[in-house]
Amino acid sequence: MRDGFAPPTKGEDNGWLKEVLRPLAPTFREVALMSFFVNAAALATPVFVLQVYDRVVFHAGLSTLQGLVLGMLVLLSFDFILRQSRARIMQTVALRLESQVGQRLFDKLTALPLRVLEHRPAEYWLRVFRDVDVIRNTLSGASALLLCDLPFTLLFLGLVFVIAQPVGWVLVCAAVVFMTLALVSGRSVRSAAEREKDSLGNRDSLLAELLNGRTTVKALALDRTLRDEYESRLASQVGNAINRGGRVDGFMNLGAVLSITTTIAMTTVGALAIMEQAMTIGGLIAANMLGGRLLAPLNQLTGTWRTFAGFRQSVRRLGEVLALPEDRQSATVDLGETKGHLTLEGATFRYTSDRAPQVEDITAEILPGGLTAIIGPNGGGKSTLLKVLMGLYPPEKGRVLLDGADIAQFSRADIAKRMGYLPQETTLFEGSIRDNIAMGLPELDDAAITAAAKAAGAHDMIIDLPDGYATPVGEGGRTLSGGMRQRVALARALAGTPPVILLDEPSASLDRAAEEVLRDNLSEMARTRTVVVVTHSPLLLARCQRVLVLAKGRLALAGPAVEVLPKLFPGQVQAAPSGGIPARSSPASSLAPRSTSATIQGSFP
Repeated sequence: MRDGFAPPTKGEDNGWLKEVLRPLAPTFREVALMSFFVNAAALATPVFVLQVYDRVVFHAGLSTLQGLVLGMLVLLSFDFILRQSRARIMQTVALRLESQVGQRLFDKLTALPLRVLEHRPAEYWLRVFRDVDVIRNTLSGASALLLCDLPFTLLFLGLVFVIAQPVGWVLVCAAVVFMTLALVSGRSVRSAAEREKDSLGNRDSLLAELLNGRTTVKALALDRTLRDEYESRLASQVGNAINRGGRVDGFMNLGAVLSITTTIAMTTVGALAIMEQAMTIGGLIAANMLGGRLLAPLNQLTGTWRTFAGFRQSVRRLGEVLALPEDRQSATVDLGETKGHLTLEGATFRYTSDRAPQVEDITAEILPGGLTAIIGPNGGGKSTLLKVLMGLYPPEKGRVLLDGADIAQFSRADIAKRMGYLPQETTLFEGSIRDNIAMGLPELDDAAITAAAKAAGAHDMIIDLPDGYATPVGEGGRTLSGGMRQRVALARALAGTPPVILLDEPSASLDRAAEEVLRDNLSEMARTRTVVVVTHSPLLLARCQRVLVLAKGRLALAGPAVEVLPKLFPGQVQAAPSGGIPARSSPASSLAPRSTSATIQGSFP
């Protein structure tokens, strides 16, 4: 496995589809039976024409004509009912496929490890969900009915040999040519369709980046810079689309010419046979009708091959995704109440195997109670270490313990109940402020939600809004200010009173007054819970009892704040017993690794 992706074993990419289709097998058998009767009914029209020309017209049999017309009307009514029933069944199949495959894919996506999700751009995962539509349409649309009708071409061919044997061999040769054309077009169109889909993904990826960064694009007038890249990707996509379309059109036009050629050949051979009294005019007309019905599915197969090629790609891609390893979905044992004792034992993590570790051989202990800060230069591994503590990034070496238990044995839901987490880049979801705070904990009542908002310093601002907690946040929280978004996200992390709280730059978007409120609230929470903060804020550092200092992914210093901070800022900081420091600080980039192991312990004064 490389970076969380394991290639599927042979047969693994479509085994999931067989599993999904197995319960639908009786339904498909029912559709096949209906298709048999529909195609059998189609034989009635050429037989009707044959009887009219050879018997009714020749013998002036009006009563026979009336009986034949009445029988055809009954048969056509039956045919209409069968076609409608088959269409409704296929609609039901489409809904079941959409529900089962879509839900399974969503569950899989949410169960994938964070590193696997980060390995691919968002456009890739959206494309995977579009693959569900491709599979649904292929298995329940016109292409599925085409596959049902193909076997019955032998039935039409057999009837042609019965009523007009001389032209039957013409149809046999035409069928062989059409099947060859379908195979050749399939190979040609499949490669062109793959290139078109890849170029379409590249174009959509750029558009997604443009929309996600629309504020930056507008502010810096980056449209001129991005235009050239978009035009390049668009030209590639259009070129591949034209290439694919040209191939499809070429094969379809060739199929149309072959159909006309077959009709001409059948008529020519039939005319010679009629002159030799080997067949009748009615037989020739009926044979032409049967030939058209026989060749239509074969001609459609040539034009529909792109659908089948896309279907194969979608099945393969979904199979690869569904075969990916998941996060643990259930804990091995319930360890009861969490005290909040965090331990790192030689933890090492790197983003890819060809890069240096972002976190390397860190051994540290964070005891319950008190506020712990993680500081260091930019790119030093602080945010990555917080994700390792949260279990979002499993270490390639070493382990993370919570109350002496390896967190690898916990499911993501179990960890989320025990650890509240605020990432550096806050994200809100479409809905109200209340919905976002209670997201993940729908059982929270209003008292718990407002308590979390107060702890985050957001309650007063929320109730000052016209709709209060019912205020919609918009896409990604766009209707709220940056500081408000961060407070709501912080309230979501604090909701449910988790015993461990991990915060990444929680005051980055706050003004000084809001930062002071946050400092006081975190200090109060740290009396009974474990609070770990990645921060450069002097206000927050002033209340920390313990400090971890990272530099180039390694532990540079660790210990009580009253001991560590003076070492970081010699001659500039006189650390107080409470761990307070002034606002001024020296550059953290001057830190050099001094230790790879530390035990951090402290208590409130």
